[in-house]
Amino acid sequence: MKRVFLIVLDSVGIGEMPDAADYGDAGSNTILAASKSPYFSMPNMRKLGFFNIDGVNIGEKEENPTGAVARMTEVSKGKDTTIGHWEIAGVISNSPLPTYPNGFPEEILKEFCKKTGRGVLCNKPYSGTDVIRDYGEEHMKTGDLIVYTSADSVFQIAAHEEIVPVETLYEYCRIAREILQGEHGVGRVIARPFIGEPGNFTRTTRRHDFSLKPPKTTMLDQLSDNGFDVLSVGKIIDIFAEKGITEYVRTTGNEDGINKTLEYMKKDFNGLCFTNLVDYDMLYGHRNDVEGYAKALTYFDERLPELLAGLKEEDILMITADHGCDPSTPSTDHSREYTPLVIYGKPVQAGVNHGTRESFADIAATILTYFGIKPECAGTSIDI
Repeated sequence: MKRVFLIVLDSVGIGEMPDAADYGDAGSNTILAASKSPYFSMPNMRKLGFFNIDGVNIGEKEENPTGAVARMTEVSKGKDTTIGHWEIAGVISNSPLPTYPNGFPEEILKEFCKKTGRGVLCNKPYSGTDVIRDYGEEHMKTGDLIVYTSADSVFQIAAHEEIVPVETLYEYCRIAREILQGEHGVGRVIARPFIGEPGNFTRTTRRHDFSLKPPKTTMLDQLSDNGFDVLSVGKIIDIFAEKGITEYVRTTGNEDGINKTLEYMKKDFNGLCFTNLVDYDMLYGHRNDVEGYAKALTYFDERLPELLAGLKEEDILMITADHGCDPSTPSTDHSREYTPLVIYGKPVQAGVNHGTRESFADIAATILTYFGIKPECAGTSIDI
């Protein structure tokens, strides 16, 4: 029985890509920024070979790594969560998903208001914490929904849980998802519930993403179509709009994500466990919190021995990322960066540096090949 545990450290980029300037990200290096904090410590990832990856110059190289490594290049036109994960799963996006730096067009909002029966506040790019601070009180008085976006391809709806029950907010997001198709097909519609009183609003953990369905066959589809288990931990289920996934659990943060991955390690299944650890991006990268980012990386490293100990004879652990989000730059948005790939397990040839790969999709091809499936998606298998 073979199992692959694929963990995405959301936004843990390892240095600017050659086209970073085209995205406004020249000089971005998420891991370097975090490593400068006194709270940064990743000795276990170093032993696996993380510091040996091309371009990762944050500490001493490991002389005899216990894992294999590679630097992953994003081919898709974008730097957001959806496009990054799709490429990891074998789908190259040749066109960027639409973004709305000036807010959403009137015809979209008019249809949304008609179908929900509620008005709209804000309608411009905004920080998620700032938007509820600035519009939360008016929302509570009027019942109008706070609609905002970011540099990413997202339509976000914030609502107080006492004004709009969470399940109702989810229904409003489904309405928006139906509207936002074609040229306005944003990557994600995101429910952002919050609680509290004016001056002290707090977002809750009941966020929910409503994504576009991947436009092509992914490794998840191929695995499930061939009878393998595809287990989702965290927001993977949302990113892929449930497509190709056989079982899922949601999480409240990195600690919960690691714990639930460990729970799956104790179970018998044949296939892939795909985990997203979102805190790096959501809590620290977007808020330019270098120390928080460093602490979160250190926490993962402290828990890593548990993950390694949970692996069986034919199991493989892969650790990667979907984009960057340098917490030290003026920007609070994602950054166009290379991402790491660390591979560990008894079937893996330790100590091999597979250099700079041409696409995130090589991960998909490698996983499918390991399960004896000919890839129908993009990517070239790594000879592990």
